[in-house]
Amino acid sequence: MNSFCRFLSSLMLCMVLVSLASAQDNSIAWKRWKHLQRGVALSSWFGVAPDYSIQRLREYTVPGDLEHIHQLGFDHVRIPVDPVIFNCPGSWDTCERVQMLDQVIHKALSLDLAVILDFHPDFTYTHQLETSEASVDKYLRLWAQIADHYATTDQERLFFEVMNEYNTPDSSHWLGTLEQSISVIRRHAPNATLIVSGAGYSDIWDLVRLPVLQDTNVIYNFHYYEPHIFTHQGATWGEAWWRDLNSLPFPATPTNIADAMNKEEDEAVRWHLWQYGNGHWDSARIAADIQFAANWAKSRKVPLLCDEFGVFREASNPEDRERWLTGARTAFEANNIGWSMWNYQSDFGVVFKDNKGIRDDPSVLRALGLKQ
Repeated sequence: MNSFCRFLSSLMLCMVLVSLASAQDNSIAWKRWKHLQRGVALSSWFGVAPDYSIQRLREYTVPGDLEHIHQLGFDHVRIPVDPVIFNCPGSWDTCERVQMLDQVIHKALSLDLAVILDFHPDFTYTHQLETSEASVDKYLRLWAQIADHYATTDQERLFFEVMNEYNTPDSSHWLGTLEQSISVIRRHAPNATLIVSGAGYSDIWDLVRLPVLQDTNVIYNFHYYEPHIFTHQGATWGEAWWRDLNSLPFPATPTNIADAMNKEEDEAVRWHLWQYGNGHWDSARIAADIQFAANWAKSRKVPLLCDEFGVFREASNPEDRERWLTGARTAFEANNIGWSMWNYQSDFGVVFKDNKGIRDDPSVLRALGLKQ
């Protein structure tokens, strides 16, 4: 009798597990997540740009770029959008910037490219959210307008990314704002799939501090640029000492980082270089980081996305950049994580674009496993 009871208990447990797996596979978020396997960001256009004049919006990226992205084998685009794009007097139906954004979204969808509409303000804006309730109220009202405006646009393939890289040491503050955001968006676009991330620049360490939200039509997201000393070498923002670094190798070892250390006079920077060279930074280390995020998502049975990763190309060697990108991309795919690279044509780009036209970067396409 005891053996029979144990058999029944085991059978029931198996049935529950199968039922849970089936529910996971059949959920709206999991089904739509399948549209977000290989993407690229269209940055420096509607967001992260020096200006948002109509002329620049018309010329920086064009419909031909979307066609090229589709031909390369990407399945979605992430469009960073600064909230100033929506700062128009009167109706958005007569706002040229918003109308242009609408045209881009519809063009991408017509090419069978899913679209992430990424709410991508500057750091001044996000700081105001942290310190001013009035700013939070304004932000929520704007999301209500955005959700209402796009509520009837292909909800299978248009995704709303609630916030890009919010940064605060008070993760509970961001969680409150995030939950308010979801509630507001749901009232105006009840069927939309949302993309959410933690408060620490969307890094893994704050992703794993997020609770599982009550809203199930959500995809969880993180960004990955580790280690920054390699991915951001030569960058003119962030840490001041990044800008003087160049040609750092990947993978890093104490031996191949020694030359950079010997040339460096600043002892603090030498320390960072020493840490890089002795930190076992190779594809296996990247894979371990990604596995940690994947395990968090698996334990909660939620879909996971990394919609920013990349290497600043101005100061890195192409072959080292290719090795890092290959390591990151293969780790995402091995762990059932969709990805979007930062970015299409700018300082981390997949292509070079100038008055001579578009030139693909073959090493990046190899790293991403795409057409060459």
